Amino acid sequence: MSTKARVFAFRDPAALPRFALTALVILLLWPGFRLTEFDPGLLFDARNREIMGKFISTFFPLATSAEFLQLIWKSTLETLAIATAGMTLALLIAVPLSLMVTRSLSISRIGPGRGLLAGRLLRLPARFILMFFRSIPEIVWALLFVRAVGLGPAAGVLAIGVTYGGMLGKVYSEILESGDTRSTSALLECGGGRLTAFFYGMWPVALPEVVSYTVYRWECAVRASVIMGFVGAGGLGQQMELSMRMLNGGEVSLILLVFLLLVVFADAVSAFLRRVTA
Repeated sequence: MSTKARVFAFRDPAALPRFALTALVILLLWPGFRLTEFDPGLLFDARNREIMGKFISTFFPLATSAEFLQLIWKSTLETLAIATAGMTLALLIAVPLSLMVTRSLSISRIGPGRGLLAGRLLRLPARFILMFFRSIPEIVWALLFVRAVGLGPAAGVLAIGVTYGGMLGKVYSEILESGDTRSTSALLECGGGRLTAFFYGMWPVALPEVVSYTVYRWECAVRASVIMGFVGAGGLGQQMELSMRMLNGGEVSLILLVFLLLVVFADAVSAFLRRVTA
């Protein structure tokens, strides 16, 4: 085979479209970088390097006094409690709403149209509620609930419950819709109710994916509870905000280490539950 024929044989026919798409993405991203004043060179500026070096040097040694360790232990338990209680509230919101918006569980879908209008009128408000809950970031909900119930973990629980309820409800409905719905349809056609079709048709198929996503969201809730602590919602975030305000790098580095261990713990729990439900 000649060189020209070999080049032609190995040439990617999709190379030109890919190149054009890459150029288009860069062209669209460039104004965004300009608007955000994104300049990686600032990280390597001599003065900025000096400031960052001094700040990082305060991270060591770690703060290991008995009093502070006891405080961090209490804050860690509070963070886990906020995330877990918030996820429980989110499930109470997400599960019924996701069942309402899942069209595969609609009995009118398999018939001649009886109840079709009522089903749509029921699903539309449920979809709007899920959309509204997840459209507002959890830290904004936390600010609102801090003013409603005061400083402390309760505001964080409510913020996570509302925001993650909207997220979980949307994803749960998509998981249920995208799975194999033949057994669900068969149960509905044989006269079974929506809950019967769900528990015996949809749930066994969707269980591994639902559990995996729920545990992932619990891990996100742990991180979110730390962030919401900066606005007074309790937990490790509130303690980190106090330590940073006091410019105590040793305390901050210990809190970051505890936070890393929490994420490792959440990942281990997720892996265990995936093995159990597989």
